Amino acid sequence: MAQQIRLEVVTPSGAVVNEDVDIVNAPGYGGDFGVLANHAPFLSTIKVGILSYQQGKDRDNLMISGGFCEVSNNKITFLVESAEFGRQIDVDRAMKAKERAEQRLAKATQHDDTLNRTRAEAALQRALARMKASKLN
Repeated sequence: MAQQIRLEVVTPSGAVVNEDVDIVNAPGYGGDFGVLANHAPFLSTIKVGILSYQQGKDRDNLMISGGFCEVSNNKITFLVESAEFGRQIDVDRAMKAKERAEQRLAKATQHDDTLNRTRAEAALQRALARMKASKLN
């Protein structure tokens, strides 16, 4: 058995994942990155996207939104705003959220409303990430 790294994903609601895994791939603001066992310590900000991890032949995906990641002492910890397993995502709800966000984005762009445009863009990113995560499972 290959060496593993401890993966922890924590949201304000509590722990979502706490397992030993072979590899973790995550969406950092500086670009996507992968982490294996015994990785050098580092910190990263996390953007909305797909966190995937693998244990042997089993692979799982989470839609995560914004936060931080720390790698240290053969452990990778994500502190994120939210995390949802792709297999648990309601695709119809995500589609409706995408449509609402696109409508809000168009309206905000027409009225040069920077704050609402920023919020609509964030909502659209989350909806698209949910849809992508649901398709990966």
